[in-house]
Amino acid sequence: MAIVVEATYENGVLKPAEPLPLGEHERVRVTVEPAQRWAERTYGLLRWTGDPETLRCIAEDPEFGIREGR
Repeated sequence: MAIVVEATYENGVLKPAEPLPLGEHERVRVTVEPAQRWAERTYGLLRWTGDPETLRCIAEDPEFGIREGR
């Protein structure tokens, strides 16, 4: 059974954001991948050909906000 959890790396230790359903001293296999920002997770949905950082800057710019289109 695979479990996916968010964790924070502090002082050489991974700290899960929530309790894990594991027994004390239970051995597990851990795969670590950095969390992606929303711009990276949604990259490609808009057929954007630029880089994720530029898209993030455009999306977060108040000039391009939903209310600006009125």
